[in-house]
Amino acid sequence: MEKITLVKEIYREAFKDWKSIILEHYFKVFSWCCLVLIGTAVYALIFRISTGFSFGNF
Repeated sequence: MEKITLVKEIYREAFKDWKSIILEHYFKVFSWCCLVLIGTAVYALIFRISTGFSFGNF
């Protein structure tokens, strides 16, 4: 639970003193999209490992 609070605080500090509202919203959306893409990649990797996918021609 402490790590979630730390990540939330880092996220707030990153966007605290921004002057341009357009850039602020753009980077917030961009950061959430990156998080979703990383989550999808981790899910796909775990799924492939759990189903016994061969990762090469070994």
